[in-house]
Amino acid sequence: MALYIGVMSGTSLDGMDIALIELGASIKLLASHYTPMPSSLRAELLSLCASGPDEVARCAIAENHWVELAAQGVHALLTQQQLSPQDIRAIGSHGQTIRHEPALGYTVQIGNPALLAELTGICVVGDFRRRDVAAGGQGAPLVPAFHEALFTHESGYRAVLNVGGFSNLSLITPTEPVAGFDCGPGNVLLDAWIQDTRGDLYDRSGQWAASGRVEPALLNTLLSDPFFKTQGPKSTGREVFNLNWLKHHLFSLPAFPAEDIQATLLELTALTIVDSLQSAQPHTDELLVCGGGAHNTALMTRLASLLPQTRVNSTQVKGVDPDWVEAMAFAWLAHCCLENIPTNRPSVTGARGLRILGAIYPA
Repeated sequence: MALYIGVMSGTSLDGMDIALIELGASIKLLASHYTPMPSSLRAELLSLCASGPDEVARCAIAENHWVELAAQGVHALLTQQQLSPQDIRAIGSHGQTIRHEPALGYTVQIGNPALLAELTGICVVGDFRRRDVAAGGQGAPLVPAFHEALFTHESGYRAVLNVGGFSNLSLITPTEPVAGFDCGPGNVLLDAWIQDTRGDLYDRSGQWAASGRVEPALLNTLLSDPFFKTQGPKSTGREVFNLNWLKHHLFSLPAFPAEDIQATLLELTALTIVDSLQSAQPHTDELLVCGGGAHNTALMTRLASLLPQTRVNSTQVKGVDPDWVEAMAFAWLAHCCLENIPTNRPSVTGARGLRILGAIYPA
């Protein structure tokens, strides 16, 4: 038995998820801690997702602030569980993605693992994505191997859907290697639009989207983006899908009520997920949903209506809280790195072969 901590802050930038897991015969979530993202740090991290003045210095300063926040969360979790740093074998830290351009050969996750090791007194494993990109892969998604380990089963066709800022699928069958890829925007456009028009951080339960109606002309122009025509392996990020991308498409169309735009964005998320799933795995017995999107009632209802032959549920039905699956994944990835276990999947990322992911920063 060994204890690991996973640290994850995703593209939504709402906060930091920190999960404590126990690895033995099974993968067990023991405890979790959520640290909200300060608005000033969130704004700076968002601004670093695009070119701007004095990026190198600003990035280094923001990175250290991110690490300080992560270290505070780790110490809070240890105190809550009456554990010491010596009780934890390693922290798996994803870092914060600020650029993702695998077609150009790079992906950037800031998170200064050396400083995190210093501030926590715990071995840190970070920088998980760049080895896969170096091997010709997309560097994302990395969670399908973990989904396979956590949700493997003996028969039938299962898919695991993570809906964070972006949505990605893992396809799990008993006889084939796990497959997976990014589907497109998850919450990123929904969050951006409601923040821009109403000042809210997100659309709770999808209530605002549910109050509007889908605008076919807008939906069709959004779906015309070339990303939706490509097959996996593929990944995406804010470089492609962002508020400016949405406003560019709105510019050439008549004015729509704001709630109708939100409804159309939710339909875009649902349709691109379902189209991706049906193209890659035409028959799926069960779709398990994790990430913040699992709490979007309107989205979950729409997915179920579009997939009448598939059981659509949160991962909670398997005893795994949907909020902590990704943080758990990076704790598990840290374990695999220390044990020299490859965790990329060429069937997912398109890399030239299996690779051990992560760089180790001893305590």
